[in-house]
Amino acid sequence: MKKDLRKAALDYHEFPTPGKISVIASKSTETQHDLALCYTPGVAEPVKEIALDPSTAYRYTSKGNLVAVITNGTAVLGLGHVGALASKPVMEGKGVLFKRFADIDVFDIEIDCEDPEQFIETVVRISPTFGGINLEDIKAPECFVIERALCDRLNIPVFHDDQHGTAIVIAAALLNALELQNKNLHDITLVCAGAGAAGIATMQLLINLGANRNRLFMIDRAGVIHSERKDLNSYKKEFALETDKRTLQDALTGADVFIGVSGPGIMTAEMLQKMANKPIVFALSNPVPEIMPEIAYETRHDIIMATGRSDYPNQVNNALCFPYLFRGALDVQAHCINTAMQLAAVHALKDLAKEPVPHEVLKAYPNEKTLSFGPHYILPKLSDARLKKKLSQAVADAAVASGVAKSQ
Repeated sequence: MKKDLRKAALDYHEFPTPGKISVIASKSTETQHDLALCYTPGVAEPVKEIALDPSTAYRYTSKGNLVAVITNGTAVLGLGHVGALASKPVMEGKGVLFKRFADIDVFDIEIDCEDPEQFIETVVRISPTFGGINLEDIKAPECFVIERALCDRLNIPVFHDDQHGTAIVIAAALLNALELQNKNLHDITLVCAGAGAAGIATMQLLINLGANRNRLFMIDRAGVIHSERKDLNSYKKEFALETDKRTLQDALTGADVFIGVSGPGIMTAEMLQKMANKPIVFALSNPVPEIMPEIAYETRHDIIMATGRSDYPNQVNNALCFPYLFRGALDVQAHCINTAMQLAAVHALKDLAKEPVPHEVLKAYPNEKTLSFGPHYILPKLSDARLKKKLSQAVADAAVASGVAKSQ
């Protein structure tokens, strides 16, 4: 089966045309008059307008609906450091998702550079082309440095999806799971396995939503991140606790929530058994979760669980967020994606899961036991067409209200 899937995937990418994206003309080029408007001499007119007023680029070019998906290939999916060129199929795939779900055009850009400063300079120099920058598959801690510098230097939205897209979807799912388990975000003890881009961004967002920093345990390859460790970078130090807990099992004892953005099989049934009543487990390592749902459900009947896989309920998928976040930001020409816009996306996604599911979505998932708000449905499905309107509008409204929108 794995061999068949490999061949099918390779054939999909090769035939009938190599790759997954292309550029097509959006205006007529049938006549000599069309060509005179498209290029010389007619093209000179918008050039002169933009030279006089750069904001008119949004009127006369594709800039306002064009996002760059940019990587250096240092942390691609679960494959690691495969390099810039090998990452291209993933970046093309991201472009397909932007187009499919939010009708946003994409150029994928693979930069063969591991030096953060050089990478930053490259992106800054090409940024006039785009209405937004989506950073992708860049390893930590460099990804934090790169995103922060680009946000400071550019006046278009810059967003590292591996950080914030993951955080937004996790936060929406967690708020709904806590409601179903009759627990409060501020009161819970939470364990996050994985202290890279996704883990750190998720914890930061949850703190913004009201989580108690002193009850958040982060775990990396060396164990619990605690105040006596001397090997922590500045990003991990923010989450160092004064505690005698040292292992994942120590941290999970009595914990309410486990979020795994780490690796396969690191959580055992014994660890799960030690968690508090009505535990919440988000085992998001892909394709093999930190604990398989079959083991988790057999161990704890009071559990709510999510994974990163589409063949189990409650899939935590970044595509529930990033297309619509950019759609909302582009629609009002926001010059950044700020915390207010991210929180708006969290609440819009959370609330949509509580609304009745359209018939079209029910038809698309005939094997699901239930598609109504509950332990097996804490997030909308990817095929839910309401995501585009509700999330994009919430993000756009937040951009306007927080003063970062150039138009309304």
